[in-house]
Amino acid sequence: MFEMFMPRLRVDTVFDIDLDSLYAQGYKGIITDLDNTLVGAKEPNATPELVIWFEKVKKAGFKLVIVSNNNMNRVSLFATPLDIEFIHGARKPSNAPFRKAMNMMGLTPEQTIVVGDQMMTDVFGGNRLGLHTVLVLPISLNDEGWTTRINRRLERIALSQLRRKGIWNEEEEKK
Repeated sequence: MFEMFMPRLRVDTVFDIDLDSLYAQGYKGIITDLDNTLVGAKEPNATPELVIWFEKVKKAGFKLVIVSNNNMNRVSLFATPLDIEFIHGARKPSNAPFRKAMNMMGLTPEQTIVVGDQMMTDVFGGNRLGLHTVLVLPISLNDEGWTTRINRRLERIALSQLRRKGIWNEEEEKK
């Protein structure tokens, strides 16, 4: 059961994702979370480094959709100036927003990557549909809402079980 919370890849930040390698493996689209994945939960705009990363993503040939549980105002103010498609109020880990994002990109699960900072929403939701899941470390734990704080507690339980089963290898945690 807890294996559904196990990402296929773990990295520190989105900048550590080897885009060229994943594209060569047949992945063509990225569904990414917003808060604490791309920027801190209270940061309204992309950093200059992130803008460069978005350009690199597009140059590598990837399609990109931001899928966030946050509200329209938050997600729109971030994504619209960058000309990035988005889904707000997603209710992850529900299947619907992931399917909608794949439809927006015209891709299949075998061609799609999910990037996020939460095992309970991003990884679990992506794994249920057979997507390639990438877990990043949260940018900031200080500005998280109450539902995310609950999810973090549940993640600790899942991690404990994964470690006990020998599935979550601490040495690989930063790869």
